[in-house]
Amino acid sequence: MAETYARRLEEPASLSETSVHEVEPMTNLPKNYGTGPGPITADGCAVDYYATLTPNGEPERIHGAIPPGASILELGAGTGRITHRLVELDHEVVAVDQSPEMLAHIVGVETVCSSIETLQLGRRFDLVLLMSFVIETADDQQRGAFLATCRRHVSDGGSVVLQRHPPEWYDAIEPIERRLDDGRTFRLRDLSRPAPDLLAATTEYTIGDRRWTHFFISKRLDDEQLEAALARADLVLAEFIDGDREWVRAIPRPL
Repeated sequence: MAETYARRLEEPASLSETSVHEVEPMTNLPKNYGTGPGPITADGCAVDYYATLTPNGEPERIHGAIPPGASILELGAGTGRITHRLVELDHEVVAVDQSPEMLAHIVGVETVCSSIETLQLGRRFDLVLLMSFVIETADDQQRGAFLATCRRHVSDGGSVVLQRHPPEWYDAIEPIERRLDDGRTFRLRDLSRPAPDLLAATTEYTIGDRRWTHFFISKRLDDEQLEAALARADLVLAEFIDGDREWVRAIPRPL
């Protein structure tokens, strides 16, 4: 699962939810999907587009929050936008993604083709990394499975780092159209709120004559809801990295 470009460009913000408890699964919601040239992953990400993206300071932020040389399990590594830089920073990384087409872009690193939910490596890491706002899936059961995978793969003294939108983002986000310095065009369009806690939208990316779209639905997690979700996976919120509420460091619940 690769990061949507909309979320890299904009300061996060989120919708509100009425309860800290998980709600019943909303089976009538449409699934994420994508269109455009080249392979499209099961969750709608355009492989050829994501292969053009570069880091935006995230690896350095992660590196600064963990011990030197810490081992990293990167869940939803995509085409290795973050992976390769973490290796340059002297971390041993295992990159996991459900798309073999995504993983084909990652070189010099152990890769595992698997869904996050079903991953069972039988080993643990100093850091488990779940970026790209994956934690904001609209499926509460899937979120629980994501966090369970994080917990069973993090060492007792290790950390789980999550990336989520701070709670204000969903309230503030509006349609966007930008032409970037490299000539590509980005649009965030067709915003709707199918429930008070959900945002549905379509991102559109254009490079030359190539055009991709990605429809997604995401769910706000405020701090209380986040802590409750972590607790169900036997994790606790330790801190917001550098005081930025987008970046969450959790740790295994102390015995």
